[in-house]
Amino acid sequence: MGSSLLVREYDPSWVQMFEQLRGFVLPVLSDFVVTIEHVGSTSVPGLAAKPIVDIDVVVSTQSDVLTAIQRLATIGYVHEGDLGATGREAFIPPADVTWHHLYVCTMENAEYKRHILFRDYLRNHPEDAKQYGDLKLELAQRFQNDRLAYTNAKGDFVREILQRAGWK
Repeated sequence: MGSSLLVREYDPSWVQMFEQLRGFVLPVLSDFVVTIEHVGSTSVPGLAAKPIVDIDVVVSTQSDVLTAIQRLATIGYVHEGDLGATGREAFIPPADVTWHHLYVCTMENAEYKRHILFRDYLRNHPEDAKQYGDLKLELAQRFQNDRLAYTNAKGDFVREILQRAGWK
């Protein structure tokens, strides 16, 4: 991935991309996975986003997380650890698969709960989704070579949405 930040208007093909990726990982996880969720900005119709699908794979137990790490390795995923989000394991996709962010965690994981709450709030509040998308487009222009500054500049808006959605 290049260092320049790219935020695009919503693309309905992101849903099909998620479905394809879900279909790729499901065969090695199907006997114990609880759900595979499309999260992040590409999962909200109408929302501008970086064109990278985010996927949360949810399993029942921490033991299942370890099994998922092993099984995902058999289809080419590289385990990156929790990247600072305790209990949520991140992966680099195989080289021959569309770049995406894949995480594995349990249903109780705070990051998973936050992802779902944020996604569902924006899906149900298109005016807030539009405002967020406009902010992202503006910030991507302003901070096109500084991902950390871009992420930090979105922070207040994200926290406000999470608060409205009931995050404690």
